[in-house]
Amino acid sequence: MKSRLVIRAGVALAGVALLAACSGPTGTNNQSTQNNSAPTTGDLKVAVITHGTAGDAFWSVVKVGAEDAGKQLGVGVTYNSDGDPGAQAKLIDNAVSQKVGGIVVSMANPDALKTSIETAVKAGIPVITINSGSAKSAEFGAMAHVGQEETIAGEEAGKKLKAAGKTKLLCVIHEAGNTGLNQRCDGARTGFGGAVENLQVDISNPTDVEARIKAKLQSDTAVDGVLALNPQVAVNAAAAIKGASSKAQVATFDLNADVVSAIKAGDVLFAVDQQQYEQGYLPIVMLKLFKDNANTLGGGKPVLTGPGFVDKSNVDKVAEYAKNGKR
Repeated sequence: MKSRLVIRAGVALAGVALLAACSGPTGTNNQSTQNNSAPTTGDLKVAVITHGTAGDAFWSVVKVGAEDAGKQLGVGVTYNSDGDPGAQAKLIDNAVSQKVGGIVVSMANPDALKTSIETAVKAGIPVITINSGSAKSAEFGAMAHVGQEETIAGEEAGKKLKAAGKTKLLCVIHEAGNTGLNQRCDGARTGFGGAVENLQVDISNPTDVEARIKAKLQSDTAVDGVLALNPQVAVNAAAAIKGASSKAQVATFDLNADVVSAIKAGDVLFAVDQQQYEQGYLPIVMLKLFKDNANTLGGGKPVLTGPGFVDKSNVDKVAEYAKNGKR
């Protein structure tokens, strides 16, 4: 197992205090570019570029985290996203041509972004990768990666489902070509130690997601656990289970207000929480520290934001922050 560095929220807040003292969540379109954040003012301009799909609540929380950090630190932050890897690469190229002071990028499809990221690094722009693609981050020249190790998170989820007495697991992959999702399912397979089958769906079509999961549950009644890799898919899976009159139970990666409610209601066993607010927030802090004081974090290893777990034992506390769009 790789050595891991866990950065807690308190570290981020401490960084904010230091800098202030010194100077101052339903996917609808997998091809849609989001550009709905007006840049804040500041000497440092950072472009945040993700593979999030339009309306995906997960990425809305990342965006809020980045913008909150920008406001607190006086950093100009713009957020753009596109689920198409080629279009995402063009967004990186645009940021380079605008001569931004830093780039934060998620790498669901690292190979498609390799040239654009390396071009940014050659131009002297510090790059921090987030969420996915940690294995390629340093190779492409990024100064750090912020996220969770997906294989490890998958293993822990598999172990929890096994402990819950499940015997056959359906792992639902919602984005084709996203290496991190496959790593989650592979890790779950290791941790679960029993039968695990992958099911490919398209997150941009929630009705079809529910129908495909329902059909699988009806055709294979031995499936008693469904592992969703996205909170929207978890809600679809819970509805599919009811529609199929299945005995299966849902667990999911990632968190939003709907999943919080589903955990409270007993429709979802638990959520693997990678604390995506930190994936937006921490890179802005790190880039500000690098610009002002040549500081780096991680020591060449990923700065981990997860995995944590939210279940009935702690969901009420987390729910307070989910309402504010920060969990």
